[in-house]
Amino acid sequence: MSTLQFEFVNPEFFWLFLALPVAIAWFLWKRKELTASVKLSSLKGFKTSSNWLSKFRPLLFVFRLIALSLFIIAMARPRYVDTTTRIKTTEGIDIVMAMDVSGSMLARDLKPNRLEALKKVASNFVMDRPNDRIGVVIYAGESYTQVPLTTDKTVVVNAINSISYGNTIEDGTAIGEGLATAVNRLKDSSSDSKVVILLTDGVNNTGYIDPMIATELALAFNIKVYGIGLGTTGNAMAPVAINPNGSFRYANIPVVIDEDLLKEISKATGGKYFRAVSTSKLEEVYEEINKLEKTEIEEFQYTSFEELFRIFVLWGGAFLLIELLLRFTLFRSFV
Repeated sequence: MSTLQFEFVNPEFFWLFLALPVAIAWFLWKRKELTASVKLSSLKGFKTSSNWLSKFRPLLFVFRLIALSLFIIAMARPRYVDTTTRIKTTEGIDIVMAMDVSGSMLARDLKPNRLEALKKVASNFVMDRPNDRIGVVIYAGESYTQVPLTTDKTVVVNAINSISYGNTIEDGTAIGEGLATAVNRLKDSSSDSKVVILLTDGVNNTGYIDPMIATELALAFNIKVYGIGLGTTGNAMAPVAINPNGSFRYANIPVVIDEDLLKEISKATGGKYFRAVSTSKLEEVYEEINKLEKTEIEEFQYTSFEELFRIFVLWGGAFLLIELLLRFTLFRSFV
């Protein structure tokens, strides 16, 4: 990227322009004294004629003022500055988003429900990470990889938007398996920074892998975990059964999140735990993670200068030379 701008290196010289009004006032005051005169009692016997040169004599002073102005501008040192910026992005961060898709994610304390709110916020987060590889793991009673690590953000966003609750995986909340699957996707990564964003709205109640065993695996592969507990405080309208027609039956049930577990996992791996009680709070959480995990960017700037003072010096010298030539040739009898 290249930018071109005009500047004066020494603008303090413009204060010299204050001397020009003084010079003009002095010229107007002394104008008559600068013209030689002879007092005669009568002009009879003399042939009179008007001389046009006397009318143009003030041009000498104008030329000198122009020359002085140009010299002042030259001393202010005008120039063009052309700055070319080249940005070099270092190796990005590898991030796996492990998302809870259990039935409780259909609770309506976030609008329209927790899962849909998560999909929207997570998609925006992905688009804000253009230099990183991102993968998606979903889990409930078991877990699997929705999208492996990729730099294709369109693929990741489309995969997130396609997530829906169904019978494709067993219901429940297997936090240990969700984290272990995410770690498995990152363990062979050569990136210096590897991150799991582990989101759940419940407690670990199923699965074959203990969450702390998965945490030890994350530590072994130098993977940082950011835990997010999703759901309001108190009670929330959540599905408790399925009606004969396939629709969900909702009831107001307590929101229970194993925050102690998420805090322990996050702290042990060098990450941080967040609680998102609303959609706006969930957006803030992802924004904070976005700020915490910044990809290093190197910026190189190349600057070239085009000095313009020589042009003003040459033009100022030209006007001064013209003024001197006229003074000692055409106007010499009037000085």
